[in-house]
Amino acid sequence: MDGNKKQRLEDVCSLSRREILKGLAAAGALASIPAGLFKAEAWERTTYQSGLKTFRNACPRNCYDTCSIVTYVKDGAIEFVEGAKESTFTDGALCVKGFSYPRRVYSPDRIKYPMIQDKRGSGNWRRISWDEALGIISDKILEMKQKDGSLLGMALDKYSGNFGITHYGVEGMFSSLGYTTRFVGTPCWPAGIDAQNFDMGNMWCNDPEDMVKAKYIIVWGGNPAWNSVHTMKFIYEAQARGAKLVVIDPILTQTAAKADTYIRVKTGQDGALALGMAKHIVEKGLYDKEFVTKYAKGFKEFKAYLDKHVTVKWAAAETGVSEKIIRQIADEYAKADPATIWIGYGMQRHTNGGASVRSIDALAALTGNIGKEGGGARYGHLSTWGFNYNAMVQKQPEGSVGYTGKDKIKSEFDQTAGEAQSYSDRTININKIAESILTTDEPPIRLLWVACKNPFAQDFDRNKMKKAFSKLEMVVTVDQFFNETVQNSDIVLPCTTLFEENTVNVSYWHYWMSLNEKAIENQYEAKSDLEIAALLSAKMNAKVAGSCTFPQITDTKVWMEKEFNDGIYKYFGIKSWEELRNGPKKAILTSTASWSDKKFGTPSGKYEFMSDLAKEYGHKALPEYKERRKPYGKFRILTPHTQFGLHSQFNNIDYMEDFNKGPLVYMNPSAAKAKGIKDGDTVKVSNKTGAVTLKVNLTENIAPDVLLMYEAWFKGKDFNVQELVDDTSSDMGTFKTGAPGVAIHDQFGDIVKA
Repeated sequence: MDGNKKQRLEDVCSLSRREILKGLAAAGALASIPAGLFKAEAWERTTYQSGLKTFRNACPRNCYDTCSIVTYVKDGAIEFVEGAKESTFTDGALCVKGFSYPRRVYSPDRIKYPMIQDKRGSGNWRRISWDEALGIISDKILEMKQKDGSLLGMALDKYSGNFGITHYGVEGMFSSLGYTTRFVGTPCWPAGIDAQNFDMGNMWCNDPEDMVKAKYIIVWGGNPAWNSVHTMKFIYEAQARGAKLVVIDPILTQTAAKADTYIRVKTGQDGALALGMAKHIVEKGLYDKEFVTKYAKGFKEFKAYLDKHVTVKWAAAETGVSEKIIRQIADEYAKADPATIWIGYGMQRHTNGGASVRSIDALAALTGNIGKEGGGARYGHLSTWGFNYNAMVQKQPEGSVGYTGKDKIKSEFDQTAGEAQSYSDRTININKIAESILTTDEPPIRLLWVACKNPFAQDFDRNKMKKAFSKLEMVVTVDQFFNETVQNSDIVLPCTTLFEENTVNVSYWHYWMSLNEKAIENQYEAKSDLEIAALLSAKMNAKVAGSCTFPQITDTKVWMEKEFNDGIYKYFGIKSWEELRNGPKKAILTSTASWSDKKFGTPSGKYEFMSDLAKEYGHKALPEYKERRKPYGKFRILTPHTQFGLHSQFNNIDYMEDFNKGPLVYMNPSAAKAKGIKDGDTVKVSNKTGAVTLKVNLTENIAPDVLLMYEAWFKGKDFNVQELVDDTSSDMGTFKTGAPGVAIHDQFGDIVKA
């Protein structure tokens, strides 16, 4: 910038990559950023030891990359892991979290045996046998069934701790016991899923590897330098070929540091920015006339909306991005061929998140970038997930009674109609767990089973969660470490790591499938979810014959084999799952572009600027602007994932603590000065939901009206970002996931010196 145009960072709409790196270097910040994030390099490990056996594994966490892993074992113990070179996506490398997996297996903090807590929350744990634990649990299940006439008082809270396909056997275990209560939906990406289904008829993204073909890349509300490091090499390659990278984000992230242009948008105003860009594109006639005429529905109506309600000046006022910059990036994006947009999950975690995604989708459609290799509106896909879900599909025991959708549970037969009732599980919004436990009745939730999840770290309004757990009669948690949910449980059952079971993994981002082999024996007394289900079934049937239908098969390889079918084999070009022992396989794609045939899954078969289905679900038919949540505090509080952790996972590993010594709240220096706060001070951040006390770090990477703290579990420290996050819903999610998402980033509060 020249002297006449120099501005404070919080007022700058566009920063060049050179300017960003220069500023980081001056601040000494570059020294703390791993070099590999500025240059794509495959990490290699030489097999220098003899007597090593290799096994195929896959990272099962809720992550874009779902890395293919090679595990080296000697004398029954893991020596080291590395990325599988056969996958052009993983490309022989893992992230820091992936390399920490062996320590997770052998951590001294790992839960080794079934344990019972004499008083919930007291910390008075004692070891019990598996037989004792399952006996106590089965007695409680039978007691509830006798008391309530059903098992609707038994609730399952399970989500993203392990996405190995056979882990859907937890749902199968619940079905095998009867009709129960299930928490449905997802906190992660439901608003965007609905949005893309309204627009295109499905959520389906281009192969990320074809990003190298893009001439223009917009990363909108995502930070792949932290959460999809393997995709970064394709972005780097595109840049090397001349592509421009634009990052739009309220935070100056590591990805933004690598951008050619960084644009700071006001949080929750992404939809206004997209509409402003669309207005300019339409106004200048830069849209793809063939696409909007031949392959789209409602362009005329969308154009009329833009003409009447949107101006670039209005968009600039709403977003904090100058008119000049809005027009510039709209011009560049529309003229590049192909151009792509990566829509991050964080930017749709707002009360207007789905509407914003629809507005961004419209940009890709206007410019004809949907259906192009190197183009697309990239969000995610589930096209490689066509497994049998054999473990999940289990029948209820004969005579099971369930939910009828009415206030009271009916008997097995409706005496007035004389016909059998149609029963189902009782479903509750997964994003309102605490509220639901407190208010659900007839019957109340008595027993909560937690698997692949840590609700105290992942869910919202921690204080309400404490009250909810105190109402429960029994809490059973299946986990590997003594996290806060375990601390608030009655029984904890130790579960296996990915190296101690057989399963199969695919991604919601790339198109590779990976085998996960049992590389070592179960450590201590840990058991897989499938083994636990089989043992509980045996215990239940020993007490009451026919009370559980889950097959008493404990070999995870048998369960894994049952997940494959001819469709999967054909899609991946293999004849047997055993071929995956030679390395991961990629789906056979006729094109790396989703919707390359321009045949969309919408009711009209076209891209729908105007969606009658969206209107049917209570939204605007067009991708119109939707106001963001009104603030209820001076500062907006943002709580994204930390760099080397995922919710409460990984940060608790001993040497990983070097990267996360303790919680920090990041604050803009100008805002801190106004509050009399200095760098390193201990401060209290509070709002209507709760409060946390921690140290402050001053940085211009965020705007003056923002407080940033990363979601993480710090072992031994009383810190939890969920103290500050309520369960307000996002605008979409019900259509495809059964419940709306949650507005995680629409939180507000204040900060004072402690």
